[in-house]
Amino acid sequence: MTAPAPAAGGDSPLSPDAAAQLAAKYGLERGGVRPPLGRYIKETWAQRRFLWTLSSAQSYVRNQDNYLGQLWSVLNPLLLAAAYFLIFGKLLGLDRGVDNYVGFLVIGLLVFMYSAGTMTSASKAISGNLSLVRSLRFPRAVLPLSVTLTEFIAFLPSVAVILVLVLVTGEPLTVHWLLFPVAMGLIVAINAGIALIVARIVHSSRDLRNLITLVVRLLRYVSGVFFSITTFAGHGLVGTVMLYQPFAVILDIVRQSLLSDTPFNPTTWYVALGWAIVLPVIGFIFFWRAEATYGRN
Repeated sequence: MTAPAPAAGGDSPLSPDAAAQLAAKYGLERGGVRPPLGRYIKETWAQRRFLWTLSSAQSYVRNQDNYLGQLWSVLNPLLLAAAYFLIFGKLLGLDRGVDNYVGFLVIGLLVFMYSAGTMTSASKAISGNLSLVRSLRFPRAVLPLSVTLTEFIAFLPSVAVILVLVLVTGEPLTVHWLLFPVAMGLIVAINAGIALIVARIVHSSRDLRNLITLVVRLLRYVSGVFFSITTFAGHGLVGTVMLYQPFAVILDIVRQSLLSDTPFNPTTWYVALGWAIVLPVIGFIFFWRAEATYGRN
């Protein structure tokens, strides 16, 4: 039996069903289709080396065009901390209720800058990498996760600043310092979840990028960056909501780790653990559901 001749005009002799079977035989897949969640997780994990390379490269190039290079990673947080200490500590008197206000402020400011930077950069995770998205096939979740890791690498010099200034201001080394790496891990997980959510939201409507900037500014003033929430907002409903929202929680667990005048509160750590589980899970699923749309607009 002879094979059927090609149809006139050069059209394929294969029916759509036969073509689909042939593609499946050779492992070909239709582009722009959302894979199952389980496979998507495996594919994202398989790209961990690419994620690390992308993140470390993006973190390094930030200051390479400046004369002082990577030294700005240390100078910038120091200068900001000094300026905010004069404004909020001395001029506005927000140091009330805090013994070591320098340590309190440095932790609040630098940790918040890491989280705020992650949130802001996540709003551009897709739109800022459209050429990459449109030219290569990979799980798009790598991009907001890369933003989280990039910001964390850039945050590491600030971690050194925090530890040195806390010691210089007279804080003793206690057993609670062992919780500091745990706090860092929880913060990275929380920020990863927020990055995934923000990246998906802004991709759906790019005008919301301007709203993200406004939200970051609002969070700066309600998360206890410059003042003690329990001292100024009390323990009522408003104070409780302010104290246990994610941005305030991450500041509090670091302060509980390093500052002797910030008492250890197990509830805060349980809440932080809850955010560190819930936000990445919800964020990853939320982001995955729009996988087929990234790069199309």
